[in-house]
Amino acid sequence: MTETELIERAQRGDKDAYIELIRIHQRTVEKFAFQCGVHSNDLADVSQEVFVKLYRFLHQFKQDRFTTWLYKITLNATRDYYRKEQREQAKEERLSAQQQMPSSSAEKHVLNFEEDRLLHNAIQALDEKYRYPLILFYFHELKYEEIAEVLNISLSAVKVRILRAKEKLKAELMQEGSVKNGR
Repeated sequence: MTETELIERAQRGDKDAYIELIRIHQRTVEKFAFQCGVHSNDLADVSQEVFVKLYRFLHQFKQDRFTTWLYKITLNATRDYYRKEQREQAKEERLSAQQQMPSSSAEKHVLNFEEDRLLHNAIQALDEKYRYPLILFYFHELKYEEIAEVLNISLSAVKVRILRAKEKLKAELMQEGSVKNGR
C-alpha cells in the first residue's frame, strides 16, 4: 500500500492506516526533533505531541508531499517544547546545575542518528534560523524549495542561511579542534 493510500485511509478514520503512518515516520520525527534541540529523554513526549497533532489535522492535509507537512508539524511542536524547556531549564538551574544531562543509555541510542557528538553540539550551538535549514538539508535531504516551504521563508533566505550555517559550523568545529588539541 502506498503512502498516499495510507493517508487517504487514515483521513477516512482507518486507525490501522494511521498507526502505519506513525510506524513509517516515527524515526524521522524523533531524529528531526533531536537535531532541533529536544533532549533524548523528551523525544517520546515531543513525538507523541506531533502524532496527536497529525491525527487532529490529518483531514486538512491536501499537499503533494506528506513529509514536508510532517516536518512543519514537528518543527512547531519542537519550538513549543523549546519555549517550555527554556522556562523549565531556568527552574532547574536554580535547583541544580547538573540535572540537564539526559541519561547516557538513552543518549547513546539517540546519538546513533549522529555520527559525531561534537558535530551535534556544534549544530545545537547555532541560532535556530541557521540550525533548522542545515538539519533539513543535510540530515533529512530536503530540497531548498521544500525547506522554504517548511520554514515559511524565501528560497534565497534558505540558500543564505545554509551558507552562513556552514561557515559558523566550520568556525565552531575548528575552534573546538584547537581547544581539544591544547592550542
